[in-house]
Amino acid sequence: MQNNYGLSADETRKLKFLYDHSGIETRYSVVKDYGADASERSFIPSEKEADFPNLEQRMEVFEKEALSLSVKAIEACLDNIMSPQEITHLITVSCTGMSAPGLDLQLMNEMKLLPNIFRTSVNFMGCYAAIHALKLAKMICDSTPDAKVVIVCTELCTLHFQKEFTEDNAASSLLFADGCAAVLVSNCLASENALSLKGFYSYVAQEGSPDMAWQLNSKGFLMTLSGYVPQLIGQDISSLVDAAVSYNQLTRADITHWCIHPGGKRILDVIQKQLDLPVEALQFSRDVLKNYGNMSSPTVLFVLQEIMNSLHKTPATILGMAFGPGLTMETFIAEK
Repeated sequence: MQNNYGLSADETRKLKFLYDHSGIETRYSVVKDYGADASERSFIPSEKEADFPNLEQRMEVFEKEALSLSVKAIEACLDNIMSPQEITHLITVSCTGMSAPGLDLQLMNEMKLLPNIFRTSVNFMGCYAAIHALKLAKMICDSTPDAKVVIVCTELCTLHFQKEFTEDNAASSLLFADGCAAVLVSNCLASENALSLKGFYSYVAQEGSPDMAWQLNSKGFLMTLSGYVPQLIGQDISSLVDAAVSYNQLTRADITHWCIHPGGKRILDVIQKQLDLPVEALQFSRDVLKNYGNMSSPTVLFVLQEIMNSLHKTPATILGMAFGPGLTMETFIAEK
């Protein structure tokens, strides 16, 4: 970032401070430029005066890279459980790329899915979109008992690195990363670490609508990410949790595991403080942030997988939560 933006010594120190306090150690990208020498770059130019990729060029990379990531995630999800040809419903999720024919049709062709498969897409909903997709999957299973629904959340956030050094661009560039996660939701299949989806609850904090936004632009997708977001979440998080557990006939004391989307270190710190949680309660979220950064929609599913893998045969009641443009806060309850 400091090389591309040609930062002064003072700006570089500030940027390094932000990186050092981000809670992130590793991130992944489909763009090889980020780990390459200037002479080897092909996507992000090394010269400050050079033109950055336009929207069409960024979407070309998405169309190529999103498919292979999605196939890998779905194959890993279904391994030793069922074949891709048994999928009855497919939900694709992304806010970092779109086209028509889109990822859903690409997956049908690549994985030889049923030609009469039910498919739909959740687009441009941001970091909470995985929970919205889980909600759709549960509705499908409630009405179609033999459904085998696969959700795949695929985000290539690093495609949208911007040329101009602004507060929003700096914040999104140091936080977001690429990632993909797939989930199988069904009434008629079981696995050793399976969970039961029990209910959902959402809330929109209208006062936060200008503080978190995601807009299409000829230069790529542009993020607005105000430093006020953690404070906004902190103001509403306690009442949101109480409403969510009450809506699902539970109390806070019933929650054994907290599956919180790690939107950033400050957000996790605020949630832990406002809910008076012990440090270990958000450890899975902090570990995912540390190892992967914020991948937008797949991130909460990475946290959920860590929780699932830790449970073994232990009963659990999990409260999941993610945040996105709006400012929207989505929750789910899952039990083992």
